[in-house]
Amino acid sequence: MKIKKSKLLVKKFSKIFFKKNFFLHEPDISIREIKEVENCLKINQVSSSGLYAKKFENKLKKYTKSKFVIPVSSGTAGLHLSLIALSIKKNEEILIPNLNYIAVANAALYVGAVPHFIDVRKTDLGIDCDKLNNYLLKNTKLKNKECVNINTGRKIKAIVPTHTFGLVSDINNINKIAKKFHLKTIEDAAEGLGAFYKGKHAGTFGVIGILSFNGNKIVTSGAGGALLTSNNKIASRLRHLSQICKISHPWNYDYDELGYNYKMPSLNAALGYAQLQRINYFLKEKRKLFNLYLKIFSNNKYAKLIKENIDTKSNYWLITILLNDDLKKNKEQIIKLLHAKKIMVRPAWKLLNKISYLKKFPRMNLSNSANLFERIINLPSSSNIFMKLKNYNE
Repeated sequence: MKIKKSKLLVKKFSKIFFKKNFFLHEPDISIREIKEVENCLKINQVSSSGLYAKKFENKLKKYTKSKFVIPVSSGTAGLHLSLIALSIKKNEEILIPNLNYIAVANAALYVGAVPHFIDVRKTDLGIDCDKLNNYLLKNTKLKNKECVNINTGRKIKAIVPTHTFGLVSDINNINKIAKKFHLKTIEDAAEGLGAFYKGKHAGTFGVIGILSFNGNKIVTSGAGGALLTSNNKIASRLRHLSQICKISHPWNYDYDELGYNYKMPSLNAALGYAQLQRINYFLKEKRKLFNLYLKIFSNNKYAKLIKENIDTKSNYWLITILLNDDLKKNKEQIIKLLHAKKIMVRPAWKLLNKISYLKKFPRMNLSNSANLFERIINLPSSSNIFMKLKNYNE
């Protein structure tokens, strides 16, 4: 019976995607982007010291309303620098949502810190605040205004909420927990450009926020990311670290500490700068696509669409369905059948606590993450798909 349901769901997808080759999330490149990149090449400013990195920075600052913006070479680089700038030390623990991309766990290991995996809630895939609060009350103590894990004896120093697939987490309550337990909030908004909570841009609620402009993001610079902060001292430190901690001088090369070559090249910034000028168009088209999917799946017996929560505005970077529990064992089969039809859906990332080199690290009960992983399928979500599907009739 379940196999029959799977085939019926795939048949429904096939009817929706009446043409082949629907990719998960491909970049939308217009003549505007081509002209800006050509200009960057013409003026011969393609390295990290070029004109466009500053133009992109200023455009991001205006759009996100972040006081300081530091473009970097990737979102992962931004996470790495954030941990260094906030003085996260070896053997200190960092709370990380388990349903997550690998970058933040890797960044923790880069600085010798300990990933500590926490659960998410099913509504928005963000941190489950009630569950986390109860867990910390039972498993930690405050000592000299620091949070200590009573099971390991290690300090817990930071929490890294993620706005998964562009859905905005319960960031106000996350910050309340952070304040209560003396944790620093590093906001992973890698997937959150154009997403808002009560009118405020994702990534501007934490001490530091991170954006990504990878090739599959809503705005791409090919490769790249950015750091957001309202703290002048932290911004200066992040910028210095990203520029290999070089002491400013017209010709001498000297450095005052270990730094990192993480500054965004101007050539990448030129593409990002042009893309960012089209952000409102991308968001509009993606919301149209979401509403079309919503109509299509409104009476679906096998799966439901995940929607933004009240007070939030998602960018719907990856539009996502949840299979009913009775179909979760057929997820791989459904994905395989859809891929065979060139409909490039994907599952959620492998849970962090299931990855071989991360299995040994501390974790709370992760039942929500486990259930969601078995049921999530990301739908084709490129900004140009709505135009291809708008004539679809149920």
